[in-house]
Amino acid sequence: MSDSSTAAVLVADDQPDVLEALRLLLKSQGFNVTTVSSPAAALAALERRDYDAMLLDMNYTRDTTSGREGLDVLRELQALEPTMPVIVMTAWGTIDNAVEAMRRGARDYVEKPWDNARLVSILNTQIELGRALRRAQRLETENTLRRAHLPPMIAESPKMQPILELMERIGPSDANVLITGEHGTGKELVAQWLHASSPRSARSFIPVNMGGLSEGLFESELFGHIKGAFTDAKTDRVGRFELADGGTLFLDEIGTVPLALQSKLLRVLQTMDVERVGSSKARHVDVRVLAATNADLAQEVAAGRFREDLLFRLNTIEIHLPALRDRREDIAPLAMHFLRRHAARYHKSLAAFDPAAMQMLLEHSWPGNIRELDHAVERAVLLARGDHISVADLGLRAAASTARLDDLPLEDVEKVLIQKALSRYDGNVSRAAQALGLSRSALYRRIASHGL
Repeated sequence: MSDSSTAAVLVADDQPDVLEALRLLLKSQGFNVTTVSSPAAALAALERRDYDAMLLDMNYTRDTTSGREGLDVLRELQALEPTMPVIVMTAWGTIDNAVEAMRRGARDYVEKPWDNARLVSILNTQIELGRALRRAQRLETENTLRRAHLPPMIAESPKMQPILELMERIGPSDANVLITGEHGTGKELVAQWLHASSPRSARSFIPVNMGGLSEGLFESELFGHIKGAFTDAKTDRVGRFELADGGTLFLDEIGTVPLALQSKLLRVLQTMDVERVGSSKARHVDVRVLAATNADLAQEVAAGRFREDLLFRLNTIEIHLPALRDRREDIAPLAMHFLRRHAARYHKSLAAFDPAAMQMLLEHSWPGNIRELDHAVERAVLLARGDHISVADLGLRAAASTARLDDLPLEDVEKVLIQKALSRYDGNVSRAAQALGLSRSALYRRIASHGL
């Protein structure tokens, strides 16, 4: 038997003895029963509240041989409550009326005089089916609303199509996802898209730049702390895991987490129990974890710099984003997207790129990938004087692949040296920072300022 204790059933019949018999039967089975004696009363009852099912007499008095009155009522009921299952009741010998009613949308029928067990069984079955249909329709509505608010994914190149298909499949799940690719390839955008396409979309999306966390602040930032836990802990602090409870936590630059701290992160990922620094009380959280890195974590594992068990925990699914130079079909549509966005932001009436400017965009190597393209277009929008972006507006003369260092402005020399160091050490920020004589946080600030 279904959970009939919470099931509301509307019974419509013009015979008082029938209504009373059905009321007593259904009440004895735990149903919440409302009885009405006319079509108008049935429609009025449906406007006041929702019902899980309805028993409808097909033989109201206007035309007792054809049951046409009942069919008229059925049509109005379906217009008012299309997902509510209607079971029609028909007198013996008028089965044709019941068949016609089912053709018009009734879910089942019972004959008068009815068999109690069969009637209750039909009601239970149709209530379960009706609830399942409403759940499916509600989920579809929620999915439609989520998709209307998804971040734009501009990806027309063949290399991006399998990635988009994978994102479509895993977005609504709770699977942990590791997003890999060079700096500026759009890893955080993919994470935002996965969050927005999931049932968690109404809750928080909390990004954390793991490369920007010092070892001393790691636990406090992620797990929180209580007042007095250490010298500067003046008040309680909620960590990022708790802030993301019910939503999504995005751990960017996960490959930069020092080996000594990886075990602490792994423990929380395994149990989802968080202890604030200075407290022995664990708080359980419900968090989906998305992580991103530009490093090859398999190589980092082989080199002993990254825990293999942590990698397994993070990459239930891996999404690898190609560099912009490997998806050149997307350069033009991405450039136009950035042009429209920045033109609106800065109130400029810019419509397009000059042919020569677009050709320059298509031929540029884009070592900074999509982020560099975005910054280049924003700069061009700010500098443009007409209604088109020109070659001069783009300022791509200092491309690192072709320019001599002694011909470049000082800021561009710094950009080239940073690019070379990152390339030499396969994107490992810690090693590149050491080679450049910078702290890791200082190098991160310079990477951001140069659009890398």
